[in-house]
Amino acid sequence: MRKQSFKSSSLAVALAVFSSVAAMGQRSDGQSIDWLKELTNRIEVHGYAQGGYSYDDNHKQTNSTFNLKRTLFWAKARVTDRFSFLFMHDFSSVVQEYYLDYRFSNDKSLNVRLGQFKHSYSMENPLSPTMLELIDVYSQAVLFLAGEGPDPLNGVNYGRDLGMMVYGDLFNNKIHYELALMNGQGINRKDLNSDKDLIVHLEYKPTEHFRVVGTAQKGRGHAVGTAAWNPGVKQGDNYRRDRVSLGAEWKSKELNVRAEYLGGKDGDVDSYGGYVTASVPIADGLDIVASADYYDRNTDMDYYQTNLTGGIQYWFYKKCRLQLQYTRCLSHFSDDYNWLQAQVQVAF
Repeated sequence: MRKQSFKSSSLAVALAVFSSVAAMGQRSDGQSIDWLKELTNRIEVHGYAQGGYSYDDNHKQTNSTFNLKRTLFWAKARVTDRFSFLFMHDFSSVVQEYYLDYRFSNDKSLNVRLGQFKHSYSMENPLSPTMLELIDVYSQAVLFLAGEGPDPLNGVNYGRDLGMMVYGDLFNNKIHYELALMNGQGINRKDLNSDKDLIVHLEYKPTEHFRVVGTAQKGRGHAVGTAAWNPGVKQGDNYRRDRVSLGAEWKSKELNVRAEYLGGKDGDVDSYGGYVTASVPIADGLDIVASADYYDRNTDMDYYQTNLTGGIQYWFYKKCRLQLQYTRCLSHFSDDYNWLQAQVQVAF
């Protein structure tokens, strides 16, 4: 009942904002205006769906399933030239985002965001799954350390949180910065302790094709579960949760490659990982994709796994593509296994 009430109230807020956008188009002299044109100019509507097939032989048993991973819809309302509102819902899971943006300066050097949104830790987490090369989307370290879902201490949060962020571009867009103060508890729930998380994200783009990114997070989590690789943190404990990352990316017509190191501290447990992911066009709309991904959840226990992925993707229309990938998973704490995935992505 509580989750349903939250969805209803969030949808009501979104509708109220969009209604206010429409009302702003009314002329003071009472003359009629083209409402459809006014709404079209002020409201952007987007969406995408990702679904496919997955096969693996993890834990020495075969697992085979068709899946629908994401069905997202979002709308962005431009209330004024400086003020906007966004609402995003995933029909396969929960309300994802709802936030207000305000631009203080004409050159976009100072903006503020308030609400629920993707936080800025790591290079990959802020990016849309429609842009990333892997069907499983994020590297292991990002999945765990950014709160995408695999870490039972933090729960499933899809890399999002509630809070406020100041961000902007400086020096002819060569420097991009983001400074956020977040609950640290994840999406669609209030904070369960009085501590807030500070997240810093800095990018330097010396050329059109190349950027260097460093991020850091300082905070305290409230455990919503337990993890075998972190026995010192019990459910309901408040524990230290710090993060750091450093990466670089090259994007051009001939080659896209991204590499990043990530490290974390959860209670007394240190973890670290890294990845290199690349895509190379070989024909019109057709890319080869390759990735090497390593993550150690507890450096004292050597709780690590390496994933090696190869595949192809075919872009048949703008953001729409077909993907086929094979991953060999080499685990130190479990049996090695094979993973085959196919996916279709449709976006507008």
